Amino acid sequence: MRFWRCRVKGEAWIRPAQPNEVQTLTEIAMRSKAVWGYTNAFMAACRDELRVDAASLGREPPTSYVREYGRQIVGFYSLDVSSTAQLELDALFVDPPYIGKGHGAALIAHAIRVAGERGASTLLIQGDPNAIDFYLAAGAVQIGERESASIPGRFLPEFVINLSPS
Repeated sequence: MRFWRCRVKGEAWIRPAQPNEVQTLTEIAMRSKAVWGYTNAFMAACRDELRVDAASLGREPPTSYVREYGRQIVGFYSLDVSSTAQLELDALFVDPPYIGKGHGAALIAHAIRVAGERGASTLLIQGDPNAIDFYLAAGAVQIGERESASIPGRFLPEFVINLSPS
């Protein structure tokens, strides 16, 4: 198993997610989404979309990675690898007590690196409207909007990160 370390005070690393972590990751996704103050009805409508699929964990090569800090999972991301030229960031969530401490930045940097190593020329991202600044700071460019899979009529910002060398 490959571990990727990044500078954050204390011991922090990124590693492939394992199938037995599905409940933990789903709970982190729900808490992270809820941090934006969404209503209970909104969160219930998003529940299926935020549920992590155990079949997507433990793959080779990995498509989901977790961020550990002090032996605790504090965030994760998943890639959709349906195309080799363009990968999509399927999920990126950080547990609320760890937001703003560099863990999200470490996860997006790792996702960009992995996508590039796998030969993708672009990383596509559909983000929460509240995360626009986060993705722009990571080097993404907003290219439009896409309808939410959970809430009909709700449109979410879509971003792209160019991975091709300039």
